[in-house]
Amino acid sequence: MIKNITVIGSGQMGAGIALVCAQAGYKVVMNDIDMKFIEGGLKRNSAWVSRQVQKNRFPQQEADRILGNLTGELDLEKAVSNADLVLEAIIENIEIKCKTWKRIGEFAPTKAIFGSNTSSLSITEMATASGRPEKFLGTHFFNPPVILRLIEYVMGYSTSQETMEIMRDWGKSLKMEAVVAAEAPGFIVNRILMPMLNEAFFTLQENIASVEDIDKAIKLGLNHPMGPLTLSDFIGLDTILYISEYLHEELGEDKYRPCPLLRKMVRAGKLGRKSGEGFYKY
Repeated sequence: MIKNITVIGSGQMGAGIALVCAQAGYKVVMNDIDMKFIEGGLKRNSAWVSRQVQKNRFPQQEADRILGNLTGELDLEKAVSNADLVLEAIIENIEIKCKTWKRIGEFAPTKAIFGSNTSSLSITEMATASGRPEKFLGTHFFNPPVILRLIEYVMGYSTSQETMEIMRDWGKSLKMEAVVAAEAPGFIVNRILMPMLNEAFFTLQENIASVEDIDKAIKLGLNHPMGPLTLSDFIGLDTILYISEYLHEELGEDKYRPCPLLRKMVRAGKLGRKSGEGFYKY
């Protein structure tokens, strides 16, 4: 039975996942490589909860309950020592993720289930590194988790059916919808999304239309909540480049080849919202 959850990574995604779990009544420990990141995640969550109280979406008592479920711990061994579920939401880099999972596997209780929030990388490779392949799966949330109520579960080579069933029930306790994918580069969403975003970059690079008109055309013409360039700024252009390069390398098809404009913008440090400028200025 899942009661205690540890979230590794306290950035935008990690903090958001921790918040959703705390809302559902779970005790959540947030961990990162520096205390400033943990404090930043806790601060963002506190600010979000305060806004909900100000907007009369829930009472102060509920806010206190949610924030009371969130704590931070810098030491990884201590952070996972009592975990029933460990969720990782760190940088989208397979080498760093595998090193992290190896350490988690050394410290976490044998009962713990492991989930990676990766949006495209190999679940099986991380599962092997963790030493718990049967208890490992992909748990891909979407940003921000408090609004986009979907979990994309990904089965690794050795993920047990028992693990998947436990996690399906857990997802329901968060009031999230779920889809299940077999392991393949990009899974469902990013396998489809990345080529679409890449075509938007090529459309801009070839001066077919302006940033604003590309976004307007897709938003209104396809009934998307936001245009592809706005969405790219939100995701982070460096993240998109990494995923696109991974898809291109793994699948070997030109349709996944990253647009040169994307590479130039990343090299220029124009990464989107998090850097203050991408396709738009913030």
